[in-house]
Amino acid sequence: MQTATTKRRERSPETSRARELRNNPTLPEKLLWHYLRNRQLKGLKFRRQCPLGAYIADFACLSARLIVEVDGDRHAEPAQARHDCIRTVWLKGQNFRVLRFWNGEVLRDLGMVLATIEHEALNPAPSSRPQGAGV
Repeated sequence: MQTATTKRRERSPETSRARELRNNPTLPEKLLWHYLRNRQLKGLKFRRQCPLGAYIADFACLSARLIVEVDGDRHAEPAQARHDCIRTVWLKGQNFRVLRFWNGEVLRDLGMVLATIEHEALNPAPSSRPQGAGV
């Protein structure tokens, strides 16, 4: 018989996958996380590889209802782009706004990426950046 201290909770597939993704970030994700973690961006709390329903958001600020995705080349492939579109529709249905950046944007113009995230998080008005940008 297991005691309360030795009993392990079973993880959902999403939680296990999120943990795996957190342990193996891409370089752009690692770079962006350096600036989003520990409430460094205007005191906003971001989570990394955050499970939301059947999906995992690269970065999520739950209080601002903002998702930030950092996309690599495979997101330009038609099948992945369709999946991303379905995912974005679901997230919007949950009252999240979704920002997408290409890996190269994060690596070449981190200041613009951070300024866009800050603006979107602090201004709930509709974005001037297209929701599908980066895809």
